[in-house]
Parts: sequence; structure tokens; C-alpha cells
Amino acid sequence: MKHKLVFLGEQGTGKTSIMTKFIYDSFDEDYQATIGIDFLAKTFRTNGEIIKLQLWDTAGQERFYSLIPSYLRDCSVAVIIYDITNKESFTKVDHWIDCIYNERGKEIVIAICGNKLDREDQRKVSYEEGKEYAQKFNAIFFETSAKTGENIITLFNEICKKLPKDNNDNKLLSPVEIELEPNNSSSSLINTLCKC
Repeated sequence: MKHKLVFLGEQGTGKTSIMTKFIYDSFDEDYQATIGIDFLAKTFRTNGEIIKLQLWDTAGQERFYSLIPSYLRDCSVAVIIYDITNKESFTKVDHWIDCIYNERGKEIVIAICGNKLDREDQRKVSYEEGKEYAQKFNAIFFETSAKTGENIITLFNEICKKLPKDNNDNKLLSPVEIELEPNNSSSSLINTLCKC
């Protein structure tokens, strides 16, 4: 089974870093903005099934917003990332929720993730604020650190529990139980840009 996860959020929140930590167990201190869309994949076996996660990394800059609806159309999960040290990135989560609902309606798995736990001393968004906000949308909620890896695997385990059993149906069906191991994967990297 193949499942598409689209990562949304403002520029600099750590979308690419979370994906890279999950796929490669690595972190790059040098920030480089995503241009257009990037794609990563992780394939693994669980409960006798082969599961393929396609992780789509979207650019957080406003000039690329027009690309996002087309990537949301056939996704199983939308993952919204904000930076716990940047209040504005948290207030923009509303924009991403609207974008998801406009394109997919409410029958989609949503995860909201506050990133950069390694900068706790610079926190501007409390854990409680994030959790309460996520509960309004029945969304999965975690705080993570792409730098240290804190809660990265836990976030993806929770997402995988909510994956639809039949991804030909956009409605959430029975959850799939999946335990991810960081070193049991094959991966691929493909960079794509809008051909407009």
C-alpha cells in the first residue's frame, strides 16, 4: 500500500529537517529553503504488508502557495509544521487548515507538529496552546526536534496508526498498526519543480 503525506508550514519551521531525520537519521545545520516541491519515500514491511510512505515537502514561501492544492488532492495525511520559537508560524496554521479543508474536506488525517524542541529556552508557543489547537480539528499533535530526533519516530508511528486501510478511498477506515524502526528502510530522493 502506498500513502502520500504532504508536509505544510511556513518557511524555516523544519519540514525538510523532520523528513530528513525520519528517512536518513541525519540533520543539517545549514538551512536551505525548499524550492517548489521535494519528494522522499520510505518503504517497509509490517503485518505482512509492504507499506510505502511518500513524503512530499512543500515550500513555505508564499510565492509557492499556488502549487499546494494539486499536491493535497490525493494525499492520505497532511502534516502541518510550526516552529515553537516563532509565534507567527503557529498563527499561520489556520491558513494551512483552510487550505486542506478547501481541497480535501474534513475526511483527511491531519497532524500538527510543533518543531524545534531543542530550543526550549526560546519557546513562544506553549505545549498546551498547540495541543488545544490540534484538538479542535481532531488532529494528531506532537512536539519534535529534528535536530535531536526527539519524538520524530513517535510522530510517524502515530500517523501510521491513522492511515486508511484502503487508500483508494479518501475516507479514514480501520487504522493500520505499524511500528517503525529508524534503520529498517530503503529510501529514495527525487527533486521536482513546477513545470509551469
